[in-house]
Amino acid sequence: MTKPQDPLFTPFKLHNLELPNRIVMAPMTREFSPGGIPGQDVADYYRRRAEGGTGLIITEGTTVNDPVASMSQQIPEFHGEAALAGWKKVVDDVHAAGGKIFPQLWHVGTARDQRKAANPDIPSAGPSGLVKPGKQIAEPMTTEHIERVIQAFADAAADAQRLGFDGVEIHGAHGYLIDQFFWEGTNQRTDAWGGSMAKRGRFAAEIIKAVRAATSPEFPIMFRFSQWKQQDYSARLAQNPQQLLEFLAPLADAGVDIFHCSTRRYWEPEFDGSDLNLAGWTKELTGKPTVTVGSVGLNDDFFGSFSGQSSETRAFDDLIERLNSGEFDLVGVGRALLQDPQWANKVRDGRLNELAPFTAEALSSLS
Repeated sequence: MTKPQDPLFTPFKLHNLELPNRIVMAPMTREFSPGGIPGQDVADYYRRRAEGGTGLIITEGTTVNDPVASMSQQIPEFHGEAALAGWKKVVDDVHAAGGKIFPQLWHVGTARDQRKAANPDIPSAGPSGLVKPGKQIAEPMTTEHIERVIQAFADAAADAQRLGFDGVEIHGAHGYLIDQFFWEGTNQRTDAWGGSMAKRGRFAAEIIKAVRAATSPEFPIMFRFSQWKQQDYSARLAQNPQQLLEFLAPLADAGVDIFHCSTRRYWEPEFDGSDLNLAGWTKELTGKPTVTVGSVGLNDDFFGSFSGQSSETRAFDDLIERLNSGEFDLVGVGRALLQDPQWANKVRDGRLNELAPFTAEALSSLS
């Protein structure tokens, strides 16, 4: 008898990437890598999710090689011999468990807290030095610094392929550096890197092109973006489908293979007059595969968890229907997988009564 969740467990193939199901572990910052180096506990953490049936794992954000890329000395880096050796162990352990894994490459921009970060005497970096509209904390990035960061993303992607990762995700969401270039509220530049939507998107497009040139044509590039920002949950890059197409088309042309469309609740329509969510619109406009994400399997979005709130489980029949209709291709699961490494296997086997509510204690655990 066919189970209603079966569409989640159909294979997915893109280039050389073959996944046994449509479940993706969403990236979640963990801060369990002292000195920026992931240890065996981090490798074990990801291996457990692979053993639990997750089709594709996207790691927590890992920072590229720029002195002001990270917001904490506990966040893993993706450069330097020791950190890359740690990531090699992660890849090998996940593959040994039958899993697939991408690193998420990240630069936090002016969202960096200099008090917690390495190199506290160096100002943070942003297109206009703004952490949010009207609040400037640094000088605008120089063209030379912009070009160095582009190269840092390319170098990290090349290292990812060399280490054996199955693809790479570029973090362009949530008000971090790439998104600060996108967002008119934090990009007030008047040169080639600011102004129109196309110019504000140039930084991301150049990163994608550089990553594509540094890796083989069959190495998948995923790009994560969001309308909302941690500095302003109501912010929007695109007010309508036409603006969204203007935003996405240059990124698709630059070499994005999969768009990871970050929303707080996957069931919310993106624009008036249609039930499509952000991933649905992105797929329709670009023709590219998309990942939907946002409170899958849970009632409440993730912001409450930071203040200690738990979240009850939520049925996802509507998610299955939308996946089955082709609205999107892959499903990002965050806190539910943080709570239970066996989440995918339990869903596959129909053991939905065993799915546990999310508790905030999972945020401080590497279980």
